[in-house]
Amino acid sequence: MDCTGYYGQLTQDEQEALTQIIRTLYRQTYLLERKYDRRTGRMQYMKEYQVCSKHLEFLKEYFAVADIMLRENAHMGVIYIQGGQNWGEKLPRLATVYLLVLKLIYDEQMASVSSSSHIVTTMGAVNGKAGEFKVLRSLPSATEMRRTIALLKKYQIIEPLETLEEMNEETRLIIYPCIQAVLMGEEIRELLAEFGEEDNLGDETAIQSTIEDMPE
Repeated sequence: MDCTGYYGQLTQDEQEALTQIIRTLYRQTYLLERKYDRRTGRMQYMKEYQVCSKHLEFLKEYFAVADIMLRENAHMGVIYIQGGQNWGEKLPRLATVYLLVLKLIYDEQMASVSSSSHIVTTMGAVNGKAGEFKVLRSLPSATEMRRTIALLKKYQIIEPLETLEEMNEETRLIIYPCIQAVLMGEEIRELLAEFGEEDNLGDETAIQSTIEDMPE
């Protein structure tokens, strides 16, 4: 494909949409096909995913220049980048802990509920699982939890089904399938065990797509 010629044939709106998608992929490393819409109470298709899928071959060649692979997992509804170096912004320690725990909960529930690509859990279950692995020095304050959940929501990893202002142990969280594309390939339980043993481990973790065996 002649990438320059292909891009030049697009309208200005299409070019701007692709530019925004490329920036999002560099920053976040993935796009979701569907997200929860609180107004309708349903999962809604995301326009940026549809645009990315439409121009997938062009974008694959664009990223390949930088030795980056762009992949689409149609079953999970995720488009993500891999390879080259580490991308993504850094996560603070509590967000890293929650990310690991959410991945563990996601895997456990997907093993028994394979008909859905997203999983619903609760804030209490997340803190409880973190407690099992002794990776929290103490129960985070309500402010810390709200800030952390808001950050993970920003990166489309989770979606709270209740408002953050009313967040408590019963607050329900949708875990999106992109959780499969933002963690390293090592065994999650081992990572959590290491977290519990070393106080300073994981003060910051990059959001990055490094899963090599994500199911197609």
